[in-house]
Amino acid sequence: MKSRKLESGTVLVFDTGEEVVSLLTAFAKENRIAAAHFTAIGAFSDVGLGYFDWQKKTYLRSQVNEQVEVVSLIGDIALDKGEPKIHAHVVIGKRDGSAMGGHLLDAHVRPTLELVLQNSPEPLRRKFDPDAGLALIDLGS
Repeated sequence: MKSRKLESGTVLVFDTGEEVVSLLTAFAKENRIAAAHFTAIGAFSDVGLGYFDWQKKTYLRSQVNEQVEVVSLIGDIALDKGEPKIHAHVVIGKRDGSAMGGHLLDAHVRPTLELVLQNSPEPLRRKFDPDAGLALIDLGS
C-alpha cells in the first residue's frame, strides 16, 4: 500500500493481494488516527461480507470468491478501547451485473483499491452498547 498526504486528507492506493481491513487498521494505528471517514473504489479478488443478525448479535458471513468491482466502499475510523477501529460497508458488482453489499469483514485487492481518507480534528470513541451487541460511536451527553 502506498499513501500520499494531501491538503484535504490522505490517498491510499492498495496493490494486488493486499488485505484492506488489516492494512487500513495498521495505517490508522501507525498514524494515530482517532477519527476519520473514507470512501474507495477499485476491485477485489475475494471479499467477506457481513450482515448483522439482530437476534443473535453477530455478523452472518457471506464469502464471495471471484473477481468483483468495488462499486462503493464507505466507512469511518473511531477509537475502541483506545485503538482505531474500522467500520466499513461495501457494495460489490459481479460479472453478470448483479450487486451484493454489507459490512466489510475482509477483502483482497485485485488489481487496485483507491481510498480517500479524511481525518477529523476531534477524536471519536466507541462504547459497547449491550442492547445492540456492538461498540457504537458515543457522542457523549
